[in-house]
Amino acid sequence: MSKIHVYFMPGMAASSAIFERIKLPEDIFEMHMLEWFLPEKKETLKQYAQRMANEVKHENAVLIGVSFGGILVQEMAQFLNPKKVIIISSVKSNKELPRRMKIAKTTKAYKILPTSLLENVQLLVKYAFGDVMKQRIKLYEIYLKMRNKHYLDWAIEQVVCWDRVEIDPYVIHIHGDADEVFPSKNIKEFINIKGGTHIMILNRFRWFNSNLPEIILK
Repeated sequence: MSKIHVYFMPGMAASSAIFERIKLPEDIFEMHMLEWFLPEKKETLKQYAQRMANEVKHENAVLIGVSFGGILVQEMAQFLNPKKVIIISSVKSNKELPRRMKIAKTTKAYKILPTSLLENVQLLVKYAFGDVMKQRIKLYEIYLKMRNKHYLDWAIEQVVCWDRVEIDPYVIHIHGDADEVFPSKNIKEFINIKGGTHIMILNRFRWFNSNLPEIILK
């Protein structure tokens, strides 16, 4: 029996290391990790999605994307013939974006975010108060690999200005009801992870390991 090829796309600025604890049965699935690359100047999300789709080397692959990676795999789907599209901690259309992001789009406030700060995580540590923030920054150091200002400015704009209005009914959406980035009150029809936060791919990996195989196969 030929294996099912599953491609994983991490969230904004993250590396595929966020999936390091995700394990699918090797006799059925083959896992492939996608990584962010730098967008070209004035590149649209659609153009970027087409370039990323070229990294998918198998027909009828399953695409799994987290957060902004979830938005991207939905855009990639039009250039591929995926078996399934699964998004985690993400949104299915711009109607599911939180109000603050809609306001940021209208006011263009996203253009003034100090994204250059993220290029220097060490600098952020100096301003971090308390161990919780230091722990979080340690996580950022491990998982946030794409800290290039051009990429971050581009990525934030693509999320805030995403033009998808119609929800694709075939997209499978897994979401936590404690997600602080994309609050679940704005989200329609999803598999609810009780208490799941925006980083549940890291701290609820056991749930994914138990449930993803069945979600993919059914």
